[in-house]
Amino acid sequence: MTGAGKSTVAHRYATATGLPELSADDQIGWLPGWTERDPEDQARLASSLTAGERWVLDTAYAKWSGQVLPRAELIVALDYARWVSLSRLVRRTLRRVVRGAEVCNGNRESARRTVARDSILVWHFKSFPRKRARIRKFIDDGDVPVLRFTRPRDLERWLRQVESTSNSH
Repeated sequence: MTGAGKSTVAHRYATATGLPELSADDQIGWLPGWTERDPEDQARLASSLTAGERWVLDTAYAKWSGQVLPRAELIVALDYARWVSLSRLVRRTLRRVVRGAEVCNGNRESARRTVARDSILVWHFKSFPRKRARIRKFIDDGDVPVLRFTRPRDLERWLRQVESTSNSH
């Protein structure tokens, strides 16, 4: 879900396990000036970046996920209630606007961009039902094991377990 914390989770998991961390937004999806990379280039990059044996990817865009997911060993799905992911997204967006923080590839959120028709907040509303259905499909298909978290505290418990297990080796 947009705003649920996928990138943060991917970062913590990659750090704990020592696996290479890949960012869909930074490395695949977006160019400077909020220009979306050509879909064919995205698919090529996604395939290339995940060609290695081990990696952690923070998300898989639907347009190229079919090339990446068959190589995955695990999907960690953050299937939170809309209010959870939306409240996180609003806080994160406001923080980025106020601080002028870079999102990816030199791109920054702005007050104007936050209220635009193609804003991340609008995207959240447009994509939420589709992303929830996609998680259910991953589970139903059974091609790749799925850890589905519906509450942040359950995810946090799992991450702490991963981190403590990794630190003990």
